[in-house]
Amino acid sequence: MEQGQIETLRNDLGLHAAEDVVCRAMEDLAQRLCQVQEQSNRGPRVDLHKGLRALSAIADQIGLQSLSKVARDVMICIEFGDRVAEAATMARLARMGEGSLAMLWDLQEFSV
Repeated sequence: MEQGQIETLRNDLGLHAAEDVVCRAMEDLAQRLCQVQEQSNRGPRVDLHKGLRALSAIADQIGLQSLSKVARDVMICIEFGDRVAEAATMARLARMGEGSLAMLWDLQEFSV
C-alpha cells in the first residue's frame, strides 16, 4: 500500500472526509472483488473487463497499486483470450484483494 496516497487524501480532503473515502473504497473493493469473481466464473468477458477496470481505479484511488496492477493483468489475459492465464491471475487477484482488505481493516485504527 502506498501511504503517500492516504496522506494526499488526508491533506486534500481533511481527516474525516479522507476516512470516509477509504471506508467507501473498502466497501466498493469488497463488492467489486465478489462481482468480478462471479463474472469470471460465468459472465461475459466484456462485463468482467469493465468490472476489473473499475476495481483497478478504486484500488489506485487509495494507494493499492499492486492490487490495481493485478486487475490490469487479468484484463490483459482477457484481451489475449488466454483463459488459463486469466484463471491463474484471477486467483492471484482474489488472494491479493483479501489481503488488501484485511490490511485496510487493520489500518482503520490509524487516523487516516
